[in-house]
Amino acid sequence: MDEARAVLDRLDRIESLDREAAPAGELLEELRDLLREAETWLRAEPDPQGAVEALAGCRHALDTQPQEGMFLASRP
Repeated sequence: MDEARAVLDRLDRIESLDREAAPAGELLEELRDLLREAETWLRAEPDPQGAVEALAGCRHALDTQPQEGMFLASRP
């Protein structure tokens, strides 16, 4: 249960940073931390079938983004 709470807390931080128009690099770091925490949560779950596929998609999306000078679409 601690693993799930860590993921939810991280999502709250990401939403807050997004509302504050934080720099893209800061958001990207939070997203990477979220991914690590989600992986920890999955390892704690007895049968994480669909979640494993979703996590793989997230990892792929992060891995294909440029590391330096990444541009995020402007927020409304």
